[in-house]
Amino acid sequence: MTKKIALLGSTGSIGSQTLDIVRMHPDKFDITVLAAGKNVDLLAKQINEFKPKIAIIGSKHDCDYLKTNVTASTRVLYGFEGIKEAMYDGEADLVINALVGSRGLGPTCQAIEAGKDVALANKESLVSGGKLVMSLAEKHKVNIIPVDSEHSAIFQCLQGEKRQSLKRLILTASGGPFRQMTKSQIIEMGVKEALKHPNWSMGNKITIDSATMMNKGLEIIEAAWLFKIDLDKIDVVVHPQSIIHSMVEFHDTSVIAQLGLPDMKVPIQYALSYPHRLQNNLMSLSLTDITTLTFEKTDEDKFPCLRLAKEAQRIGKTMPCVLTKANDLLVEAFLKEKISFYGISESIEMLMQKHHSYEYDSLDDLLEVEAWVESALCF
Repeated sequence: MTKKIALLGSTGSIGSQTLDIVRMHPDKFDITVLAAGKNVDLLAKQINEFKPKIAIIGSKHDCDYLKTNVTASTRVLYGFEGIKEAMYDGEADLVINALVGSRGLGPTCQAIEAGKDVALANKESLVSGGKLVMSLAEKHKVNIIPVDSEHSAIFQCLQGEKRQSLKRLILTASGGPFRQMTKSQIIEMGVKEALKHPNWSMGNKITIDSATMMNKGLEIIEAAWLFKIDLDKIDVVVHPQSIIHSMVEFHDTSVIAQLGLPDMKVPIQYALSYPHRLQNNLMSLSLTDITTLTFEKTDEDKFPCLRLAKEAQRIGKTMPCVLTKANDLLVEAFLKEKISFYGISESIEMLMQKHHSYEYDSLDDLLEVEAWVESALCF
């Protein structure tokens, strides 16, 4: 039976690789919804190739352009209202949320409320609104399947295991491009250097998050919500080879790991095909070619974003939302060379000190927090 897929963020790195997987298995998957932000030309090509029932672009101007430049009989909508409408009318069995940053939270909630299972590549959804997302998923009885390589690894390691046997999670981190530099050296680094990830091919935002190690901080928070585990039972180790994608330790001290070459198509395919596995034409891992796997402790002095993420989760309530939205805006400012590399963590810490965290009950509450962050950060 063909699984119907709604793909949010189709023109980004994860979205493009998702469509590569669909091309490998045209008899297994059918794209019914495509959504993108600004890359209207690429979205037009995707619409003409996959012929979804609905397509969504960010602006009305681009929506009008698409209506006159696609050959498929696709209904074209725009904005977050368009995504909301598509969640209820797109006939999807599975929604892949590959939107970048905090803007993915609303669509995650909308997909869950529409009763769709969610393959989540947008970790910010759980970081900003973990309590809301998980309670909605429970209420509507939908599955949240992780797409991030680390959370997919943990998800796979836990298959067939009893959660009460879980002792701790061990997330692995590549260390990013600045792993072997001193703090004084990192201070001198700019956008060009920060975008040179040693192992993974990713979009600009997540690549900068890897350089600051905020990505790993966000993953800690995401793991806490996904796997219902306390923060002090989640460890991070630097693993430069990026072969072990994460590990799980059980009460009997057994450690189970998931290994593979650093290729996001593997966890994407698993999320698409779960609970089954599909063959593919990707390269297999050869341990004799790798020969060495090494591990190092994290350095929260060199990479303060990791410390700030842990602190935000410990404080809880609306503080992780502040962390996420601030990071989104500050990474964008760094990419435009408006602030320095360490300006990202310094500004996040300043905002966290200003914010008085409080309980939230709805998406609107979190949107108010994001608006406060936007008003506090002026470039």
